[in-house]
Amino acid sequence: MAPPLHPFRRHRKPSGPSRRSLLAGVAALGALGAAGCSRVPTEASTNGGDLLDRLRATGVVRLGIAGEIPFGYINKDGELTGEAPELARVIFKRLGVDRVQPVPTEFGSLIPGLNSQQFDVVAAGMYINPDRCEQVIFSDPDYQMLDSFIVRKGNPKGLHSYQDVVEKKAKFATGTGYAEIAYAVEAGYPESDILIVPDQVAGLNAVEAGRVDVFAGTALTTREVVKKSSKAEVTEPFRPIVGGEPHVDGGGFAFRPTETKLRDAFNVELRKLKESGELLRILKPFGFTEDEMTDLTAKELCGG
Repeated sequence: MAPPLHPFRRHRKPSGPSRRSLLAGVAALGALGAAGCSRVPTEASTNGGDLLDRLRATGVVRLGIAGEIPFGYINKDGELTGEAPELARVIFKRLGVDRVQPVPTEFGSLIPGLNSQQFDVVAAGMYINPDRCEQVIFSDPDYQMLDSFIVRKGNPKGLHSYQDVVEKKAKFATGTGYAEIAYAVEAGYPESDILIVPDQVAGLNAVEAGRVDVFAGTALTTREVVKKSSKAEVTEPFRPIVGGEPHVDGGGFAFRPTETKLRDAFNVELRKLKESGELLRILKPFGFTEDEMTDLTAKELCGG
């Protein structure tokens, strides 16, 4: 799910963080990429960009994905799927672009890749947070998300929050670049003591093997992966504390800063899907529920 300084996968930093402190270097690259694209504004860029027109002309949009279930991935049949690609198919079809093409990459490479024009849009369920909003522009979120823990059956240490993890000196793990890294650090957990694993499956394995007491991830990804386990369970979803306040994350699509026309047109269609209830129908096969639907805006999540 969720990837800052952890490219928070989807998130905001303690005093402003978030899904994922590795983004320091990645953010720098992203910023350089953005600067390289916009240092000499063109007529198209100053008028909101011409990418939408170009996509309509070619009939295909390239989607940056990070191979993360359920957000955007290639399934066992070699087909592109996930909540973000499926939603992108619907919206871009309405915008006059018939085909989507996946461009798989590492989560931490999504923003640099977007700004260096390796693909047209990030479709990876990326959390919207102030750090990322300095590098790209976001659609409004298509979902909101709380955190949950994977723990051993019976939750022997009684872990229900990052504060619990700190107070009970639990062995803590989370995913590469996840915002949960920043949430744990903000609660007082030493970053050097965090076990970083590739994804939620590796996190589940670490809990089942007793290498850690808890793995932190999004409520959706943790509850889905634990369905396959007889040794572990998932805690009730909760809001991490960010800047002293309970925080809710939201994920959306990222666009290059010059492409406001495309972002705005995308938002118009997204709003229609929310109002009609079709958005939930599209996302439901990937484990999303009514609880994950949201009226949050990108402006709110960017801190504007």
